[in-house]
Amino acid sequence: MRYVSFIHRDGAGYGVSFPDFPGCVSVGDTVDEAVRHGCEALAFHVEGLVADGARIPPPRSIDAIKADAELADWRQGADFVLIPLLLDRGSSRRVNISLDRGLLEAIDDEARERRMTRSAFLASAARHEIEGT
Repeated sequence: MRYVSFIHRDGAGYGVSFPDFPGCVSVGDTVDEAVRHGCEALAFHVEGLVADGARIPPPRSIDAIKADAELADWRQGADFVLIPLLLDRGSSRRVNISLDRGLLEAIDDEARERRMTRSAFLASAARHEIEGT
């Protein structure tokens, strides 16, 4: 699930805010850093809402955000970026996947080189891929 964020130039850096989560903000020296920090801020904010028993709003589309007249001033001059919500649930789940044998060997070699388990490597690679798109 991805949420719309506003990226504003803020002096020497960039500010990130979420129209679906007022008060959830982050910053970064570059756009890439701001987005990365925005991913972390969004997850932290939502984890707090969940802990408080609050309702998590479904993500609105960019078109819905643009049509919301109450956001006109807030989105003025902003770039729109979809930021994924990745929550750490604190527990692992066993899954069965199929991979090409050559790819699996490359994964195992790389995981071993990094002193990681196959599962940890695949989880890290998936998180990196989701956050980077």
